[in-house]
Amino acid sequence: MSKLYDYLLLLGDSSMILGHRLSELCGHGPNLETDIALTNISLDLFGQVRNYFQYAAEMKGEEATEDSIAFLRLPHEYRNVLLAEQPNTDFAYIIARQFLFDAYHLPLMEALIESKDEQVAAIAHKSIKEVRYHLRFSSEWVKRLGDGTEVSHQKMQEAIDYLWPYTKELFEETPLEAAMKTEGIGADLNALKVKYDAHVQGVLAEATINIPETPFAHSGGKNGIHTEHLGFLLADLQYMQRAYPNMAW
Repeated sequence: MSKLYDYLLLLGDSSMILGHRLSELCGHGPNLETDIALTNISLDLFGQVRNYFQYAAEMKGEEATEDSIAFLRLPHEYRNVLLAEQPNTDFAYIIARQFLFDAYHLPLMEALIESKDEQVAAIAHKSIKEVRYHLRFSSEWVKRLGDGTEVSHQKMQEAIDYLWPYTKELFEETPLEAAMKTEGIGADLNALKVKYDAHVQGVLAEATINIPETPFAHSGGKNGIHTEHLGFLLADLQYMQRAYPNMAW
């Protein structure tokens, strides 16, 4: 299979896994407006995933579909970053996870608009308006909670402290990403990190949240090495396809 096919999986998997995490929250938001917003973000991410996987299915052939690519792989075949698969806990944790991903996702889409692959560029162009909204939504909530009550500040600080070691993987360049960058198809992660750092530092400063100084970093997701959480997530995500093979609506 081509490097581009693998790159499409890498791009789509993080959005799909995070989209599923957000779908678990439907009906559980702190208020109606926020509940609907989180559900809509989930739907946005799944829409992006469909575009990636439809393109990947065309490349793979052999009766592959967006559904077979999404649902019929084994855990080690998924290439999502570890941040995306972390489970839902309290609301501050959910917002922190979304914010840290969104701050990476927007500059990624901005870079992919310039991709030499026309389809990748078109997907990024179609997605970028949604991703801008995602980042604005999560950034405002980080500020609101961080600079809110004593309890909300404490919970947001704890969430950032816990999730921070997962963010370094976002910018660890795999051989696949290096090859795609060289071919002008993929993004330059070092360039993305400059924009990411500027936005994250600015928002956390407004939120009165301290940036963790730990040198420790989790990694492995982009190479198929995941936390225990992904297996449980996939058990839910893949259930219908596994229980009823070749089911058609």
